[in-house]
Amino acid sequence: MNFVAYYRVSTAKQGASGLGLEAQQCAVLRYLAGVEPIASYTEVESGKRNDRQQLQAALAYSKLTGATLVVAKLDRLSRNAAFLNTLMDSGQSVVFADMPHADRLTVGMMAQLAQWEREVISKRTKEALTAARARGRILGGDRGNLPAVSAVGRQRSMAVRGARAVDRRAALMPHVEAARVAGASTLQAIADHLNALHITTARGGTWYPASIARLLK
Repeated sequence: MNFVAYYRVSTAKQGASGLGLEAQQCAVLRYLAGVEPIASYTEVESGKRNDRQQLQAALAYSKLTGATLVVAKLDRLSRNAAFLNTLMDSGQSVVFADMPHADRLTVGMMAQLAQWEREVISKRTKEALTAARARGRILGGDRGNLPAVSAVGRQRSMAVRGARAVDRRAALMPHVEAARVAGASTLQAIADHLNALHITTARGGTWYPASIARLLK
């Protein structure tokens, strides 16, 4: 299993002193027990912000490589309950060094308020729909045009998959260009470069010349 480490302190003073970062690094290294993370990202930024550059970079690289994001403590990742919920729901593997056996429920406790608010909204929506049905209102659009609806659904699904492919290619191309700058002049050499960085294919596999050729089309 591969790991990407993320460290964060809230103030420039903490970052300059290194004390807060050092404690986090020690906690992460103790948890990894000799396993070196394939990459580390450090940030001096408030935990209230979810658009932190280094955090986004750490998440993007974790996604590319299929690695687990490791953080010293949950509050070093974020203090925003909605963000934590979204991250856990995204399927990204995350582990916290101070509670390595925490499950989805444990992490979700910090997001309980946000979850409760969503449940209340959902309940009110369902009640409103039930009341509308009771009044005889037809909901859900034209039920007699299912073929057209299905076709639209397929088109939207294809558009979503296409957008994801474009985003992934955009994330991969800087690594491909770096390989070329480093002297990789063949498809095999580029594949070897990506594999050495632990970057997997979209399906989580190993890169080969054929898959590089498809990427570069």
